[in-house]
Amino acid sequence: MKTASRALILSAAVALTLAACERREREAAPDAPAPATDEAQVTPAEGAAPMTYESENRFAQVELELPDAVRARPDLHARLYAEGVRELRTFSEGAQADRTEYEGDMDLPPYAKHIDYVAAGETGKLISLQRNSSEYTGGAHPNPSYGAVIWDKALKRIVQPAQLFRRGADLSSLDQALCDAVNAARLTRNPNAERIGLNETQGGWSCPRAAATPFVLAPSTTPGKAGGLIFLIGPYQVGPYAEGGYEIAVSQAEFRALLAPAYVDEFAGAPVREGDVTDPAG
Repeated sequence: MKTASRALILSAAVALTLAACERREREAAPDAPAPATDEAQVTPAEGAAPMTYESENRFAQVELELPDAVRARPDLHARLYAEGVRELRTFSEGAQADRTEYEGDMDLPPYAKHIDYVAAGETGKLISLQRNSSEYTGGAHPNPSYGAVIWDKALKRIVQPAQLFRRGADLSSLDQALCDAVNAARLTRNPNAERIGLNETQGGWSCPRAAATPFVLAPSTTPGKAGGLIFLIGPYQVGPYAEGGYEIAVSQAEFRALLAPAYVDEFAGAPVREGDVTDPAG
């Protein structure tokens, strides 16, 4: 009888101990997460990829700037940021190697590189960005250069220049249209400029080929469409450095028949501005 009573008492004690432990665990447990709201959340890509990057030391000054247009596209945002930072870090490492190779930097100013992406034309399916880069590694002036990105929003991938056109398309007519526009632009800046061609060169210059020249979408007179392409030609490519770079808009009417079926409906109307659309402040 005494044994049964002791067993009963022991069971009750164990039950009370377990209940107390469970109560303490409930009290220590964190609150349940708040219910979801309609407010936009920061994606992992946005959190990992800021809109700017800067670094400076006695060897190099580097900077990257991304446009607000990529905030809503985290895949593109993260890619451009990662690629830009990697390029700038490589540049900084190269600057340090150059300056220390001969056991001193000879009191020269630091190297510098600036990469700036600017939002360009956009359609329902495509968004384009112009890349402006300036690099100084000594000499009389920095060396500017152009680049471009066209992004397929639905597929979330970069559209290579060749993919915008039909496979095997002959771009010779577009080459000629671009060449004619370049010559017209050069004459506007320099009435004494000699005409240049696609194959022959005059004074060491020749017209750029469309497939080998970066381009962005040209805003159209038809809303939501691209009116053509803006080709980005760096200084010293088609004339003396003093002429500067050229941004040449060519109407989609000049190449519509060459476009890939997947993208032909993204083009309509005419460019808001044609010919030389270079930003004077750029």
